[in-house]
Amino acid sequence: MKTPETREDLLDALAEVGRMAVGGGLALASGGNLSARLPGSDEFVVTGAGTWLDRLTPADFSVMTLDGDVVGEAERPSSEWKLHQRTYQVRPDVNAVVHLHPQHAVLVDALGHPIRLITLDHAYYVRSIGTVPYFPNGSDELADSAAEQAREHDCIVLSHHGCSALGADVGMAYRRALNLEEAATATYRCLAVGDTGTTFPPAAFADLHHA
Repeated sequence: MKTPETREDLLDALAEVGRMAVGGGLALASGGNLSARLPGSDEFVVTGAGTWLDRLTPADFSVMTLDGDVVGEAERPSSEWKLHQRTYQVRPDVNAVVHLHPQHAVLVDALGHPIRLITLDHAYYVRSIGTVPYFPNGSDELADSAAEQAREHDCIVLSHHGCSALGADVGMAYRRALNLEEAATATYRCLAVGDTGTTFPPAAFADLHHA
């Protein structure tokens, strides 16, 4: 996926991620939402309320300010717009937020187990995982708690709900969501055979983040 350089490219990239997420089982119908900062602007676009992620068109996005005002396109943004807005407020380096409902990530967390980073890609892309206890969707509590976790983590599991994956661009945010779910699937398989300790080698993990 190319790094978007224009608003049109950005919306195309988000629509592509929406199609891939639904096709890959990381979201169903209108479950989940996507956003990205507009190039050269203090505004961001976020999927509108009730939009199906695999059918997104430019008219399906709301344009919002970091203060939470809708300033263009779809009048009703996703009910989770605060989740995106408050993450952008605390992470100026983040230009895209992908909120999906990956089944294994939610399941492993609900069972009370940490998601383990087993492969090189898990360690490189996911890096670390924050968790947020259950709060109602669209609530200030959910948005604020996720933003607090985003200060230290690029992947956040929202208990009994979904995940929030962050990136410098749309492609990186989606890569992180994919690798989070693959790590959760691998963790679930380890648990199924009774293994509760395997993780990525700590020394090599540290080396990755100093490269």
